[in-house]
Amino acid sequence: MIKIIMHGCNGRMGQVISGMIAEDPELEMAAGIDPRDDGHNPYPVFPDISLCDVEADCLIDFSTASVVDRMLDYCAEHKLPCVLCTTGLSQAQADKAAEVSRSTAVLKSANMSLGINLLLKLLKNAAEVLAPAGFDVEVLEKHHNLKLDAPSGTALALADSVNEQLGGDYEYVFDRSVRREQRPKKEIGISAVRGGTIVGEHDVIFAGTDEVVTFSHTAYSKAVFGRGAVQAAKFLAGRPAGMYSMSDVIEAVLNV
Repeated sequence: MIKIIMHGCNGRMGQVISGMIAEDPELEMAAGIDPRDDGHNPYPVFPDISLCDVEADCLIDFSTASVVDRMLDYCAEHKLPCVLCTTGLSQAQADKAAEVSRSTAVLKSANMSLGINLLLKLLKNAAEVLAPAGFDVEVLEKHHNLKLDAPSGTALALADSVNEQLGGDYEYVFDRSVRREQRPKKEIGISAVRGGTIVGEHDVIFAGTDEVVTFSHTAYSKAVFGRGAVQAAKFLAGRPAGMYSMSDVIEAVLNV
């Protein structure tokens, strides 16, 4: 039985994942961490990670960037593997996660869905062919009106996948309203839409002369991300220290 601490247990994703863990015979909810708690959870809930005294095999984090540093400190101190799903992290926090991975296993992903992680690989192939042929690259993402960060971590990951394949030479442009000039070739425009209850939509557009190639991914429920996080926790528990990704999870599943 793999025991899980859910960091951000009373958030939308925290509740989705808690429900999945309750139905999984391989997993058990050891504790939750959340400053908001009304006592409805069937497991102990602590308002801050530093107060948690429950042993576990892995932590799943779906919280906010403001509490990620304390969570990483806790995981490093307790050698607790961590599935880091919170987006909107600063570069300093990303660097800290890499540092913590020297003492325990850390899996960091901007998006936990299988489809998105497959798309990251497909984009590299597309960029290698289309960019040299003069295609412009644009990323458009849409999310619900409660999402705090923009653009989404997934949109940035998609842009990074393209840019890495192209040697890192492309500039990211988030706002063209302050410029009046022709679009440079080596840029990736990234646009964000916030409205309603959109779970998550991402389009990567390769626009060439007289033709457009678009890669699209749509999430219809948060269960998509929850299933990925649960699978990642199963993969990470018991792993040696190091930085892991959803690609590692996918490869492990395919090799079973």
